[in-house]
Amino acid sequence: GDQYGWQHNAPPPPPDHVVKMNSHPSTKPPPPPVNVNSSGSGSHFSGGGENRPLQSPFGNALSFSKCTFTYEELAVATNEFSDANLLGQGGFGFVHKGVLPDGTEVAVKQLRDGSGQGEREFQAEVEIISRVHHKHLVTLVGYCISEDKRLLVYEFVPNNTLEFHIHGRRGPTMDWPSRLRIALGSAKGLAYLHEDCHPKIIHRDIKASNILLDYRCEAKVADFGLAKLTSDNNTHVSTRVMGTFG
Repeated sequence: GDQYGWQHNAPPPPPDHVVKMNSHPSTKPPPPPVNVNSSGSGSHFSGGGENRPLQSPFGNALSFSKCTFTYEELAVATNEFSDANLLGQGGFGFVHKGVLPDGTEVAVKQLRDGSGQGEREFQAEVEIISRVHHKHLVTLVGYCISEDKRLLVYEFVPNNTLEFHIHGRRGPTMDWPSRLRIALGSAKGLAYLHEDCHPKIIHRDIKASNILLDYRCEAKVADFGLAKLTSDNNTHVSTRVMGTFG
């Protein structure tokens, strides 16, 4: 489960290059570090590195441990949320691929209106999700609050979803060793949420479309900490962290 390249301009690693990662949350940030001026506390872009603060590639002051973005900055990163950058959509809203000024690829999830959350509540719940770091969980990079808009910015995982590889693509069937590796990785990520997080987080929506794969077919579980709420007209995601067992 190595980290893929974060910057377009970085040279590719040699074929035999392997990045070793621990099964517990790492304390080292992935290279290269983001070094820009900011007056706020720092941020890091993946679940690694010494807990030394890094800072927003946009130079924003950060309210806590994750980057805050303006809506305009994310619009630029996603080419105005263009259809060409659309990664997926559903009851929760839309996910677009974006590229930050330093070349970092991200996935920007714009939640549908109607969560009914205030700014402080949203920030508090994002803060809980932002503390989760594990090689088999998708890392939260930052967030945006703009009037009634709520957006979450995640690391970009490049090799689509498990659902796509099992049901959606035309080509060779995924072999059983790969399936086993993905199942084990997903289980490790969920076990971390259930056992090692404080507060504990219950996923409640685990399915093949919420398991993302990197280029080595290592699993990364997505959408943890988002509780799906169903109404008569719509299904949307609220970032209400499900932190206790029944």
